[in-house]
Amino acid sequence: MGLMDNLKQLGDLKKMRDQAMEMQKKLAGIKITVEHKGVTVIMTADQKVVSISGPSTNSGQADFDKITEAINEALKQSQKVAAEEMKPLMGGLGLPGM
Repeated sequence: MGLMDNLKQLGDLKKMRDQAMEMQKKLAGIKITVEHKGVTVIMTADQKVVSISGPSTNSGQADFDKITEAINEALKQSQKVAAEEMKPLMGGLGLPGM
């Protein structure tokens, strides 16, 4: 491999890094809202919880089982959105299962 090949590889890596950074910003801007058993979770596609709301019990405490289920459902949906958004970037890599 010559110097020019090494420089081309560095350029390709920078391009891939820039694309990944763009994708991260895009995912951070996509909001997913999940309502599950009376609990609403809003999460970004980069899997950051924005808010959680829902009914309270008589003691004023939220039902943590329902909250946990709602968060897990929101995570599943955010992973699906992220996978769809990243398909164009991954398409040329030929990775199994993608």
